[in-house]
Amino acid sequence: MRIVWIDPIVEDKPYVGALRAALDDARRPDTELEIISLPPGASPRHLRYHAYESLVVGEIVTAVYHLAAEADAFIIGCFYDLALREAREVSGKAIVTAPCESSIAIAAQLGNTFSVLVGADKAIPKMRENIRAYGLEHRLMSMRPLNMGVLEFQAQAERAMEAMLREGLKAVEEDRAEVIVLGCSAEVGFHRVLQDELGIPVIDSALAPFKYAEFLAEAANRFGWHPSRRWGSEPPPEAEIREWGLF
Repeated sequence: MRIVWIDPIVEDKPYVGALRAALDDARRPDTELEIISLPPGASPRHLRYHAYESLVVGEIVTAVYHLAAEADAFIIGCFYDLALREAREVSGKAIVTAPCESSIAIAAQLGNTFSVLVGADKAIPKMRENIRAYGLEHRLMSMRPLNMGVLEFQAQAERAMEAMLREGLKAVEEDRAEVIVLGCSAEVGFHRVLQDELGIPVIDSALAPFKYAEFLAEAANRFGWHPSRRWGSEPPPEAEIREWGLF
């Protein structure tokens, strides 16, 4: 099984190192993992701003289109779940997952309610919209900002852990969350300590889409449960793509 993690920013070595270590530890023996980041230049180093998202959507879709025949699954490594619908259109038989959708789907199986620990207030409106679109807003108790940037979680791990513990405790005791979701894939590697301290499930939003991708890819290979290509899931015609020189 081959799974491709698409890191939709220029490579941040501390984050990618922590991500690879976590995914290598979690992967099945038969899973081959590839992590790809965007090339330096016009690509952003974080996606705090929605304007930056617009710069990488095309890169994500192009990567999925060209690698679709070689991969069993893709993961778009940002909790905004950007380009998820677009990438699924061109993934062929390959599965495409993303952190928010995967994490809250798992959280909904482990408790009645959940809270999300996000990097900053800026992220809350978009993430709340996504959770509403996924049909689980009624289970969302709160979205608590950690006041940290994406590039700081691994570079300032002690500060990150303190912030997660502080806001996680508030989410449990004040907001009555039964599950905590870490609302940025850069928060990888903190969930075990948080679980021990908070006493409830803490969903790592890097591990969640990865294991979800493994599960769905296995189901596709064993049972033929590949992505639908009818109606709203219809892909763009290959003839058009070739004629217009797209992707």
